[in-house]
Amino acid sequence: MTTVQISGESSFVQANGLRHRVLRYGEPGARDLLFLPGITSPAETADFLAVLLAGMGFRVTVPDVRGRGQSDRAPAGQYRLTDYAADAAGLVDVLGLVDPVVVGHSMGARIAAAWAVLHAPQHRGLVLLVDPPVSGPGRGPYPTSREAFLQQLHEAQAGTDADAVRRFYPQWPERELQLRAEVLASCDETAVLETHQGFQTEDFFPYWAQLTQPALLVRGGDSPVVPLPAVADLRRARPDIAVLTVPGAGHMVPWDALPAFLDAVRPHLLAQLALPSASPH
Repeated sequence: MTTVQISGESSFVQANGLRHRVLRYGEPGARDLLFLPGITSPAETADFLAVLLAGMGFRVTVPDVRGRGQSDRAPAGQYRLTDYAADAAGLVDVLGLVDPVVVGHSMGARIAAAWAVLHAPQHRGLVLLVDPPVSGPGRGPYPTSREAFLQQLHEAQAGTDADAVRRFYPQWPERELQLRAEVLASCDETAVLETHQGFQTEDFFPYWAQLTQPALLVRGGDSPVVPLPAVADLRRARPDIAVLTVPGAGHMVPWDALPAFLDAVRPHLLAQLALPSASPH
């Protein structure tokens, strides 16, 4: 199997007490955008999207979140939402990101919301949350079981391929299936299990309630992670934040339905490029 080639420039930085690997795309000095991936998504898995975002005019940074890819593993008990948010704050600081647009998918969307509330209340860039887990205390379990995550992780550790990955993600392009097959094994099992537990024990809604504008939430029309009853709760808590639905997409929204996802988010992203705060550094 030929290894998938990616376009990002890889480097390492120290932040929040850990060594983090980041991939960077686009021209230095362009408008900063930080993309925060999901629970079992090392930075490479966002390559296809980062390339497109850089093509819009952003300087895109995608980290291997702690416990994934080539970033440091943390001690057990340190895969809480507050730990991840502190990592994001450290990366913004050490990389000198100026009012970055922050785009988070799944776990990364939770991290983006927690970062904005806990570390950047005066932040002026868009916070774009893509299908954040709304499970938590009193809201039922996360719809994908820990056993399902472990099955995928153990298959990757044993050596998997695109055809095997397709069983879990039938809508994905071949390249993204192959890339996931190559990098999934780099996810630490403790990181995955503690994060999955956090989807049950850590509440997203207090962060949602305190987000400052501009913010946007995008969900997959077929996603069980942000079901319709939760959409009603989200809108009731924050009627000023738009909640957009991408038809035909499951939880992995840009992977499942890239053209429709881009149609939904492009106007909001381009508006950020036009703001005075988006001027070159």
